[in-house]
Amino acid sequence: MSLSKGTTNIAWNVFQVVRRSTKNSSAISSQLNARRSQARYHSEVKTTTNPEESATSETPAQEVREGWLFVDSVFPVRIGSWDVRYYIGIFREETLLGRLGSLFEDVQKHGFHVVSLEPQKKDGGVFVKFKYNADDSDAALNEILSDLRVTVEKHGGVPSWLGLPRGNVWLVKGQPWREDLMRYPSPLVKIAFDGPDVDEESLYSLLRPYGRIRDFIPPSPAPAGTLRSTIVTYRNLRAAVRARNTIHGLILPSSPSATTKTRLKTSYQQPIQAHAVRDYVTSHPRIFLPILFFLLGTLTYTIFDPIRALMVEGKMNNWFDFRQFRIYKWLRDNTVQRFSFSQGAEGETPSPKDGAWKERLDAQDTLERYLSDMPNTVAFIHGPQGSGKTRMLTIVLQETGRKALVIDVAELSKATTETALVTGLARQTGYWPVFSFMNSMNNLIDLASVGLIGQKTGLSSSLSDQLKQILEVVGTGLRHVNATYKEVQEKQRKREHLEQLRKEHEAQVRERIREGIWHDGRLDVVAGVGVMSELGIGDEWFSENDADFIPRDAITLSTEKNVDEAKRKQRNTEDLQAIESMPIVIIKNFETKGRGTKRDELLDVLAQWAASLAENQVAHVVVVSANRENAKRLARALPSKPLTIIALSDADNASALSFVKQKLHDVGIDIELIEEQVHCIEKLGGRASDLESLIHKVRSGQSVEEAVEDIVTRGVSELRKNAFGDDLEDAKNLPWAREQAWTIMKQLADKSELPYHDLLLDFPFKGDETALRNMEQAELISIATRNGRPSTIRPGKPVYRYVFKKLVHDPIFQATQDIAFNTKLIAASETIIRTCEQELLTLREIDAGTSTWWGPSFAVKQRREHLLKNMHTAENKIEVLEKQNINLKKILAKAT
Repeated sequence: MSLSKGTTNIAWNVFQVVRRSTKNSSAISSQLNARRSQARYHSEVKTTTNPEESATSETPAQEVREGWLFVDSVFPVRIGSWDVRYYIGIFREETLLGRLGSLFEDVQKHGFHVVSLEPQKKDGGVFVKFKYNADDSDAALNEILSDLRVTVEKHGGVPSWLGLPRGNVWLVKGQPWREDLMRYPSPLVKIAFDGPDVDEESLYSLLRPYGRIRDFIPPSPAPAGTLRSTIVTYRNLRAAVRARNTIHGLILPSSPSATTKTRLKTSYQQPIQAHAVRDYVTSHPRIFLPILFFLLGTLTYTIFDPIRALMVEGKMNNWFDFRQFRIYKWLRDNTVQRFSFSQGAEGETPSPKDGAWKERLDAQDTLERYLSDMPNTVAFIHGPQGSGKTRMLTIVLQETGRKALVIDVAELSKATTETALVTGLARQTGYWPVFSFMNSMNNLIDLASVGLIGQKTGLSSSLSDQLKQILEVVGTGLRHVNATYKEVQEKQRKREHLEQLRKEHEAQVRERIREGIWHDGRLDVVAGVGVMSELGIGDEWFSENDADFIPRDAITLSTEKNVDEAKRKQRNTEDLQAIESMPIVIIKNFETKGRGTKRDELLDVLAQWAASLAENQVAHVVVVSANRENAKRLARALPSKPLTIIALSDADNASALSFVKQKLHDVGIDIELIEEQVHCIEKLGGRASDLESLIHKVRSGQSVEEAVEDIVTRGVSELRKNAFGDDLEDAKNLPWAREQAWTIMKQLADKSELPYHDLLLDFPFKGDETALRNMEQAELISIATRNGRPSTIRPGKPVYRYVFKKLVHDPIFQATQDIAFNTKLIAASETIIRTCEQELLTLREIDAGTSTWWGPSFAVKQRREHLLKNMHTAENKIEVLEKQNINLKKILAKAT
């Protein structure tokens, strides 16, 4: 039995094994190992059991020697653990080894015969162990190698896993190192010298036959106990594999004239090593860190920002709201609502009585006009708590059906840390994903960079920068919402236009059929001849006697009118769509109440963002606040255009009574209000929060009179604390003086309103508007405007007028505050007297130098009389105030 036949049988058996490999991979591995051993056995047996052939080729006097060959490119060169080509080579291993063994059968030079084939799959080659007979080993090996290459070339080249012969046969000059370490091939071969260094000329002549060499890196000083080495860079990977596997362990002279020997040890050197990267980073932080942060920033802007803008758009369009899914609506309609007794009430907004809400109609009309025009400014809605701002917005949004993004500043202000604030804003706007932990890491990186490069990297950002970044992406998402809505509306408009044309055409056809004058030209095609058959109708123009005749002038005139009308309608439709496509941004609770600078930073950023949205016509922006003073922040962000101010006030008495009756009726309490009860309810005015409190107390069992009195008494306690402080130390922290608050309350207890500018003229204000603004912000008073300027001062709530009266009529509290007020006023009067005295002394010196024999100069005399008059007025005021203080102290002395 010949070797080729045995190899063919082995290959066939391997093929059968591979076909059955899909069911049992472990069995395949064991069978492949068995076939590999069998192939080696057949190869060795053939070379030792054919004495006749071997006897003819070897000479008995010649020595039997062993040698190694390396055949490259039989298997794929594995360049990493992830290289899947390695497993393809495993499946084709037996076939390739069988074909390779058959190629070596024809070579009989010097008794050449193969002992074993040992694959080196990681390097993509095969080590071939062979025996030969020769006295001159070098000459015999060269002849054997030459014959092998000729034979391989004659048979089409070295078999390869890819089917393309690319490899060759190489003589192993050193010792084969068959290792399976995780050291993968590389174009760089490291050659270590176990002995003196080998010069470059000798290395080049040794290594150049394996492939083109790009560079030599000469040996460098090595630590003690480490061999010196040089690195050879090959042009391609296969050349490095050949050199690595053929010269390892080679012993050669260090130079042509040297007698000492050097043993070469080869290994692969990775082009980029982990320690090299680490060393470069630690050695060049000024270069590496900016590049790294630039790449991270680029990654954020190119990948995450588009995702975040898409998530904002999805939140606006309810893409992620399961209640908008068709399957959910179908299940709800066919399960819950089918067995529900209140189907019609769900989702409906109860319409209030006209009398109860008539004060809000004008404000609602103003808001609707703002939303029906292109935005160029911001709408600012202000009104006291409970005035119906939120309800009005809800009604308008339901009527218009517009998309709205709501940002609640009050919820954001509850955050205790910057991270929580940023996360809360992202949650309200749909901004996702959010890496809130990155800011803390960035701060640590900044601290580390200061130690490394002496300066901060600038990677960390302030709170305002983080908020601006979020809102900028949200603005991009709102633009996408606008564009998407326009596209949907345009498609819908085209569908409606086509549907209208189809219906008009069908109506015309039906009308002609009804009149009996309808003509279908397709019948002429079927029944006619000549031109009638080809065109469907004759080529002559219809006359007035024809049924479908329309004069040409009428056709032209009608067409021009239709085109103009269509263009006009299209322009109107496009303008209307441009407005309807804009989303609405609602910023609720735009208040400056609260402590800390985070709230101020948040309000400033929101104001700037709202102004940019309105100026760029991205969205309609509606800001809701309880205080008119908060509009100043928006006005600074939008200095060139006035705000659209919408004010909501308390309801009148009739509306308040109607509201109370309606609410009590809703809870099953029907009472007829007597005149005294009506008068008590009128004390609360139209403030919805106080009316709600009244309704709650009446439901709890109190009478109307008791409930109103309880509300007034509670207001007195709150006002005493908020306006005057618990003690003198607490009063120092108030943004106004006690005497300023007492002056306003004492006057408002007798009058419904005070002139704004008249109050600023006298003590204790003297032109100081800051105290009034702060009291307005604290809702102690409200300042009405006329023509854009402050006009009058009123109580912060309607019930505060009666609270002021009760507070002023408290004799002990009144005496305490009047004494403090008088003391301040006495001190101010004494200051006036001292100032006048100093000026009179100065006038005396002036008079001594300017007077004549008939008396002092007229100017000095006039000024002296004026100062004396002021001193007299101040002195009289001091005497009156001191008498008042004596009487007030008597009241305090009698108090128990």
